[in-house]
Formats: sequence, structure tokens, C-alpha cells
Amino acid sequence: MAKKLILVRHAKSDHSVSGQKDFDRELNAEGHRIAPRMGNRFAKKNIPFDAFVSSPAQRAKSTAEYFAEQLKYDFDKIIYNENIYEASVRVLLHEISEFDDSFQTVIMFGHNPGFSYLAESLTKAEIGDMPTCAIIEMDFDIKTWKEIAQTKGKLLDFDYPDKQEIKD
Repeated sequence: MAKKLILVRHAKSDHSVSGQKDFDRELNAEGHRIAPRMGNRFAKKNIPFDAFVSSPAQRAKSTAEYFAEQLKYDFDKIIYNENIYEASVRVLLHEISEFDDSFQTVIMFGHNPGFSYLAESLTKAEIGDMPTCAIIEMDFDIKTWKEIAQTKGKLLDFDYPDKQEIKD
């Protein structure tokens, strides 16, 4: 049985608070507007999933919660993993390889540049810089998550907020 990994980069964050730790940055007004819209757009695809795994950084956590709300997923079931925050591809691959094999599809919320590099590494597709609140869907012909680093995945979709949505 195949595994599916869906990466969601956090929505736009607020840089206006002087001296605030990067980890604690909230979403800005645009992030609060776009995250639920992208969550709703993703929900309309009706893709079954088993788990949410998120960086605990505030902006990733808020984005995951907006998606959970749109997908009717219990906030208490979101798995927060500190190792995702500012992670390299190597660290991200390790964390993914530790996913419970009963999960067929995992939605993971985190940060760039790690997520962009990870998607390119896993699919060999030219992703470039994932925009904020972008969603990348990948499919892998593997039985266990431990096999993730030894295979090439298939890029199924790369969705991101377009200019019109951002202005709404």
C-alpha cells in the first residue's frame, strides 16, 4: 500500500513585534485570512488522511489549526514535533521515517527552506521556494515510512494562494 505525504508551509507571519523570538511569531492579518481559505480549498479535495504533524512554532501551529478546523480534525490529535522547526532535509527525513506505519496519509506543517528542499529531494521536481501556505502532495510506493529516503516520490499537486485570493 502506498503512502502519501502532504507538506503545508505555514501562512504569512507577523514580523512587527520587535525582539520577538522567531519561534513565537504569530500569523499576520494576511496569514489569518489565507490559512482558512487554503484549508477549505484542500478540504474540498476530500483526500482521506490519518494524521496532522506540525512544528510547534506558533505560525505553523496556527496554520495547522486553521486546516484542522476546515477538515473537521480534532485539535487535540495534532502531533507537535519540535524537530520539524528549522529542520534540514536530513532531520525531516528522519522524523518522517518515524511516523506510525498505520498512517497512510500524513499532513505535515512546517517551514522553509526545509520543506522546499525536502519536496525537491523526494520528488526530483523543481519546486523552488514554496510560497507561504503552499500545499505539496506527494505519493510514494512504499510500505513503511522508514523507506521514505530510499525512494523517489511522485509529485501529485503543488497548490498555493494566488494573487487574487491574497487581495480578497
